[in-house]
Amino acid sequence: MSSQLYLALDQGGHASRAIAFDDRGDLIAQAFAPIATRRPAPGQVEHDPEEIIDSLHTAKADLATRCVGRGTFVAAGLATQRSSIVCWDRRSGHALSPVISWQDRRNAEFVERLATHAPDIHTLTGLVLSPHYGASKLRWCMDNIAAVSQAATDGHLAFGPLSSFVLFRLLDERPIVVDPANASRTQLYNPLTREWSPELLALFGIEARHLPRPVSSRHAFGSVVLGKERVPLCVCTGDQSTVPFAFGPPRFDSAYVNVGTGAFIQRPLAAPLIAAPLLTSVVWSDAQRVTYVLEGTVNGASSALDWFGEAEGVDAHRMLASVDVAARPSTHPPLFLNGISGLGSPFWIPDFESRFVGKSTLETRFVALLDSILFLIRVNLDEMRHHGPPLKQIVITGGIAGADIFCQRLAGLTSLPVLRHAEVEATARGLAYLVANQPASFNPGSEPRVFQPVPDVALLERFLTWLKEMKLATGR
Repeated sequence: MSSQLYLALDQGGHASRAIAFDDRGDLIAQAFAPIATRRPAPGQVEHDPEEIIDSLHTAKADLATRCVGRGTFVAAGLATQRSSIVCWDRRSGHALSPVISWQDRRNAEFVERLATHAPDIHTLTGLVLSPHYGASKLRWCMDNIAAVSQAATDGHLAFGPLSSFVLFRLLDERPIVVDPANASRTQLYNPLTREWSPELLALFGIEARHLPRPVSSRHAFGSVVLGKERVPLCVCTGDQSTVPFAFGPPRFDSAYVNVGTGAFIQRPLAAPLIAAPLLTSVVWSDAQRVTYVLEGTVNGASSALDWFGEAEGVDAHRMLASVDVAARPSTHPPLFLNGISGLGSPFWIPDFESRFVGKSTLETRFVALLDSILFLIRVNLDEMRHHGPPLKQIVITGGIAGADIFCQRLAGLTSLPVLRHAEVEATARGLAYLVANQPASFNPGSEPRVFQPVPDVALLERFLTWLKEMKLATGR
């Protein structure tokens, strides 16, 4: 008997992936195509938009070949990097700008001039004022790319989140629409009304006519070609927004920590709440409900490993794989004040200078960097504990989550059990669960491994010392 299959398209910072799940939630096949990252100047991070589209077509074509005879695709979904933006011609679909990454801070000076508006921006959007979000990048494109400003004058400009560009180029219907998760990261969208904010459009000097039309996460977006099939694409959302759904319905007593390029800490909410210094995000909406989360952001996770490897001339990811059996750090190990790609929540300093504090060796510096990620997760969880019922567990996913020592130290540091499923890449599984309309029969995989909290006095003392150093360094 032929299975019903669901297509999950996951466009990430390093690659585009196409994954097939069956109606039981089992992963049937997957394919990926890498993409390059460009850093043309300090603070600038971008991708080639055509390379992203080509990579999605390549991944889809490879997956279609691998799924011949395995079943019929009945629905598809797309998840993309939030806060990444692109400008294009609404007639031809031709890109007018690079894809400016969520990591990019090229218009930080413009953002600084809006500092007096920061409280109002947080109230309206649930976001702190930051150059990481889309509005300042869209403004930069208008001010610095002649083809963008000319298209605006001629009435041909479309711009907004990367997801909207991908939908336009990938689907037969060529829609110009945006889902709530990606719209939220423009800093132009009100998550409570789920519409563009007139006040913020005026503040950033952006016209609504150039932006995609806001729709729900579940929507009839159009159809995508997969081999010889045309598959209805019914879900579009952000990559992090699928994580709380990876192993079933989100729980209000759980924190979901996804440790990839950055680390994102999400706590589902029973009702929308604006709570500085955390972010408020829409992670799902359909005709019946809207799901919000409180969110914390650690910019320097896997990207911090990359930074360390380049600075030290080592393979930091291999060091991570062997740190389980590495010698414990010295009696007075160094600390790392982690501002890689900008210092995120709860401090929010985009140009914070990363530094080691104390004498060190290569090995102890690596442990200090790894601990800095744990410490930043902890301070965000401390903020979240003030909102909602007591937290009972952490569900961890992402590449760094594969390191046992990281999970065990996180459990000890937070006094919460840490659950790690065998499948640590949560974006595609969560997306497939949403595409399948959240069925109770969807298989979450094997039982998770649970890292029980074991008191670690030395680690707690180290955290408190790090926190004191961070407060001195940030003045907060």
